[in-house]
Amino acid sequence: MNLFMKMSGAILNSHDPFFNLTVEDYLLHKKAGDYLLLYFNDPSVIAGRHQILYREADVFTAESLGIPVIRRISGGGTVYHDRGNLNFTIIRNSQKGMQVDFSLHTRPVIEFLNKEGIPAIFSGKSDITVNGLKVSGNAEHVFRERVLHHGTLLFDTSTEIMSHLLRDAGDLYSTKAINSNRVPVMNLKSVLKNISTSDELAFRIFDFMNSYFTGIDNLVLSEDDKTEIGILAGSKYKTWEWNFGYSPPYEFTNTFEVCGATHRISMYVKDGIIWRCTIEGSDLMSVKAKELIGCRHDFKDIKNIFRSEKIQIDENEIKKFF
Repeated sequence: MNLFMKMSGAILNSHDPFFNLTVEDYLLHKKAGDYLLLYFNDPSVIAGRHQILYREADVFTAESLGIPVIRRISGGGTVYHDRGNLNFTIIRNSQKGMQVDFSLHTRPVIEFLNKEGIPAIFSGKSDITVNGLKVSGNAEHVFRERVLHHGTLLFDTSTEIMSHLLRDAGDLYSTKAINSNRVPVMNLKSVLKNISTSDELAFRIFDFMNSYFTGIDNLVLSEDDKTEIGILAGSKYKTWEWNFGYSPPYEFTNTFEVCGATHRISMYVKDGIIWRCTIEGSDLMSVKAKELIGCRHDFKDIKNIFRSEKIQIDENEIKKFF
């Protein structure tokens, strides 16, 4: 494995998706070594860097369940995380122009599964599948001559909650943003006969990779590291500006009901801000559309504008603006 330096690695104790995503970011940008991370997140929806969160996730259902929706630094599609989904991350140095290599970075996971009797294969651009069903989605991000690869591995994830939180609202949005590719998935718990828990899966894969990479040094984050990671999580991953404002530009069109009449809204949104907006259906709402220009494409902000004008519009109708 001469493509890799001597690696450091850990199974992270944290289940906080904000912290864990920031650890990846921090090690990629602030450190120089090669790293392996395994971790489980608490329930969360993780969107790709170049996606529109409202298009890919049911943000309102997630909010009602106390589940955060977070943008990561790598591309690819939106995924659901919980304690039944093992995340694996490889961060390494590479030659310029040779960083992106999904086949290389998924190979150790595939070989582990094959060793356990699972006929896993690399499929499409970046997936691992078993008998035609997706068990792992993967994404990468290049920084100078370093690359971050991270993937999911479905072991015992709630596919029911996943189906409620992942959304396909492509017909409402016109954009060049990356669209998620929804395909049938499966959990590995039913076919991994010798592994009964998520934690056991993590330990087994870490042991396998320790041999695969000819030894992995124990990664220990210092208190200074943890402080910097906490600051970065707060200034980036927990902000509206990163999670929603970073979205690629898009046109949005939909219908909604107000004052007993059907209206049609069309808006152009860039950097999370409404730059153009028209509402057809009544003179009142046509005038109010102009007041949305300059407003964030955000439920609370739009709701506050209507409430300040004493326009009686149901909250479920405001949700049709997304």
